[in-house]
Amino acid sequence: MLRLHLRLGLAAAALMIAVAPAAAQFSDSFNFLQAVRQRDGDKVTKALQGQRSTIVNTKDYSTGETALSITIKGHDLTWSSFLLGRGADPNIRDARGNAPLHFAAQLGFQEGATLLLGQGANVNIVNNSGESPLIVAVQQRNIAMVRLLLASGANPKLADRIAGKSALDYATEDPRGSAVLKILNESKAAVKAAPKAKSGPGL
Repeated sequence: MLRLHLRLGLAAAALMIAVAPAAAQFSDSFNFLQAVRQRDGDKVTKALQGQRSTIVNTKDYSTGETALSITIKGHDLTWSSFLLGRGADPNIRDARGNAPLHFAAQLGFQEGATLLLGQGANVNIVNNSGESPLIVAVQQRNIAMVRLLLASGANPKLADRIAGKSALDYATEDPRGSAVLKILNESKAAVKAAPKAKSGPGL
C-alpha cells in the first residue's frame, strides 16, 4: 500500500512538472496579448525580450487573433509597425482564417494595408470562406482599397469557396458597384487569368 501511494505521488508530481511549462506559456501569451490590447509599451517590450520569434506571433486561444490583428483592428499604425519590426508575421490567420490584411480591407484602413503589404503580406491570402482581401474591399465598395490591392497584385478573378464568386463577380452583381467594376475591368489586362478555380484556406 505504501508503494502504491508513493507511485501515485510520483505520478502526480510528474504531471505537475509537465503541465507547469504549458501553463506558464499560456499565461505569458495571455499577458502579452492583454498588454497589446492596453497598449502597455513597457509590458510588451519586456515580454518580447529574448522571445522575438515566438510570443510576438502568439494567438488568442479562443479567437486565434494575433497581436498584429489586434492593432490593425484598432487602426493603430504605430503599434502595427512596431510589432512588424519585432518579427510579427502578417500572414498568420485567426480561427476564421482572416489575416490582418482582411481586417485592414474590411475597415478601410488603407495605411495599415500599405504597411502590411510592404512587410510581405500575401495580397491573395484567403480566409476559411475563400474570401481574399480584394473580395472584402469590393464588398465594402472601397475604391481606394481596391486600387491599392490591385496595384499590389490582387487577382480579381480569384473565386471564394462559399458562392464560387470572385471580386469581379461581386462587383458585376452589385447595382451600386459600377465604380469598383470599372477599376476591376481596367485591371484585367494585367491578369492573365486561367479558368476560374475555387480557392481554399491557405496553410
